[in-house]
Amino acid sequence: MLSWQIGDIRITQLVELTTASLGPYLLPQATPEALKAIDWISPFVDDQMRMVLSMHSLIVQTPEQTLMVDTCIGNDKERTYPKWNHMQTDFLTRFGDAGFKTHAIDTVLCTHMHVDHVGWNTMLVNGSWQPTFPNARYLYAREEWAHWSVEPQEYGPVIEDSVQPIFDAGLADLVASDHQVGEGIRLIPTPGHTPGHVSIHLQSKGEQAIITGDMIHHPCQIRHPDWSSTADVDQARSAATRASFLADHADQPVLIIGTHFAAPTAGRIVRDAGAYRLDY
Repeated sequence: MLSWQIGDIRITQLVELTTASLGPYLLPQATPEALKAIDWISPFVDDQMRMVLSMHSLIVQTPEQTLMVDTCIGNDKERTYPKWNHMQTDFLTRFGDAGFKTHAIDTVLCTHMHVDHVGWNTMLVNGSWQPTFPNARYLYAREEWAHWSVEPQEYGPVIEDSVQPIFDAGLADLVASDHQVGEGIRLIPTPGHTPGHVSIHLQSKGEQAIITGDMIHHPCQIRHPDWSSTADVDQARSAATRASFLADHADQPVLIIGTHFAAPTAGRIVRDAGAYRLDY
């Protein structure tokens, strides 16, 4: 279990699963041959040079708040992707073993409403979907809800089982994509992957970090920001967002924490021979 300290803010990674099976679908450009040409990519690929993706939540603790950023896939959910259909993991057990309590989470931040980012928003209790974190406010960007509340879903009834029950329980807040969440924590708009996609900016005592969400799925997109995912709603916009983000944060003292980056998961973006790399 990895963790990072940004001033007074503690960020802890809780992994649900890792996989090398999604790469050819998400980033078909990232062939083994193309990945092999990236000389710093080795921690983020397997021994067959396939992209490794991590599905994890990030628990953010400040002196005032305990937040959870993205809630992974979840158990018992009906999904069209076979490996995630009615999945069973010990995610909540490991959450507790790490010293966290579901009732102590006061804010859940969803970077967007895709299947692997909202799943543990709810859990199955006596045949109905109940909020997993009953004392939390669940924050969603307004643009994101406006899109997914009417958009057909590819992976199953994600909104019905993982988002709508939060609204029904009165725990959902629709916020601006640059919302100030709390002391040292704010959303930053990073659209393209979805219309209301946001990343999370953390700042404390002169130190900074950014949690990417799916603006960047895999570190190879730091080397190739033009590689947009097949899951992007607007591939041109996602590439433009990524290129702008990399230019703004290269060679800056900002820790970049990838929402799907396998270990070591975080690093700093640096310029490298006319391109960028992740310095971990």
